[in-house]
Amino acid sequence: MSKSLYETLGVSENATEAEIKKAYRKLARKYHPDVNKSPEAEEKFKEINAAYEVLSDKEKKAQYDQFGDQMFGGQNFSDFARSQGTNVDLDEILRQMFGGGGGFGGFGGASAGGFRSSGGGFGGFGGASQGGYRQPVNLDLETSITVPFHTAVLGGKHHVNVEGESFDIKIPAGIKDGEKLRVRGKGRKQGSRSGDLYLKISIAPNPEYTREGDDLVKTFDVPLYAALFGDKVKVKTLEKEITLKVPKNTKNGQRFRVKEMGVMNRKTKKRGDLYLVANIVLPDVDKLDPELVEMMKEKLPKE
Repeated sequence: MSKSLYETLGVSENATEAEIKKAYRKLARKYHPDVNKSPEAEEKFKEINAAYEVLSDKEKKAQYDQFGDQMFGGQNFSDFARSQGTNVDLDEILRQMFGGGGGFGGFGGASAGGFRSSGGGFGGFGGASQGGYRQPVNLDLETSITVPFHTAVLGGKHHVNVEGESFDIKIPAGIKDGEKLRVRGKGRKQGSRSGDLYLKISIAPNPEYTREGDDLVKTFDVPLYAALFGDKVKVKTLEKEITLKVPKNTKNGQRFRVKEMGVMNRKTKKRGDLYLVANIVLPDVDKLDPELVEMMKEKLPKE
């Protein structure tokens, strides 16, 4: 089991209390910000103080010896501390992680004249029962929602109700069935902390449209006259009504492509196409002029 706090002070896991104290004083003097002006000195000094805060306390040391770097998510302490970024309150981060109230204490507590560390404690090392340590509480939530077809294609607002809270979320144009959306700060709450909400998207079907990747397919009615002789036919789409020029001799099931009226591809930022499938509508023979019917019977080919 890795125990990187010992490495931070440059001592072995079997080091005595005196050896740990001696190593701490030597390193603290070397990396004190008033003495060492290198950019990394201050962060190194904080890590040294933190390590000594734990290893100089018998109870905390015993707990750390039991769990090791599991307390830092499997990272060594130096990587864990630096992964939090600069200009952050590492004391507060660790207090939140382990649920304690004391924190590291002496991170900012050294004065120009010496190298003191406070007795606040390593936040939460002593905060768990039966000698264990307290795992970070997962405040994130995950649930599923169904989004209208047109909203999934064009994007827009969608109202949700989660954990008794009602609010609007923004659905990006082109979202796919099964994708997840992250809504920051809408998870569970604990004190000043808020988790995130993860929404698994299900897209409601639309009886008029079929989605084929980034393309949309819609069947539209074509009067027999337009199919035979050609004409302009109006078609309602998700966005607007368009006028399609139907050529003569159009066949049933024939496809017409309308460029860039399909689904937005969220990676390429390009829209797919809309394919309109002709459904030729035959007139009711009983409502046609009798003379026309007789002429059609006589003139129309039977094969």
